[in-house]
Amino acid sequence: MKRMILAAAFATATLFLAACAQPGGSPTAQARQEANRQTVLAFYEKGLNQKDADAALQYVGNRYVQHNPTAADGPEGFRKFIAFLREKFPNSRSEIKRSFVDGDYVILHVNAVREPGTRGNAIVDIFKLENGKIVEHWDVVQPVPETAANKNGMF
Repeated sequence: MKRMILAAAFATATLFLAACAQPGGSPTAQARQEANRQTVLAFYEKGLNQKDADAALQYVGNRYVQHNPTAADGPEGFRKFIAFLREKFPNSRSEIKRSFVDGDYVILHVNAVREPGTRGNAIVDIFKLENGKIVEHWDVVQPVPETAANKNGMF
């Protein structure tokens, strides 16, 4: 009986240590990373799809550094961008195809379509979080072409 209990304890400890050795580390770190992912997904949905800057800004920290050269820093810069989308592209939609988390960084692979019926852009958005809030943003944007040299697709 003691051997079975020791074996079970050893197996549990081994599984725990294996989980800690995985990307993301301890269960606490994994939970933080998943919370970061959910924060960014909610920010994206509220801001980019619902075009509600104030609702999205609840997920932003006390600073918002923008690395896109066409967008201004801070909450006001974000509000201006969302106002632009609301006015010029009210039917725009951004579909998140996949997301990745590495510590306090969340990366999204997105198909952003400003005009329904068009191919849109392939975007990689990178967000940095501090204390569970978004504080920095980078993006790389590429138009989805009509034809490609391969059949792999961008998403």
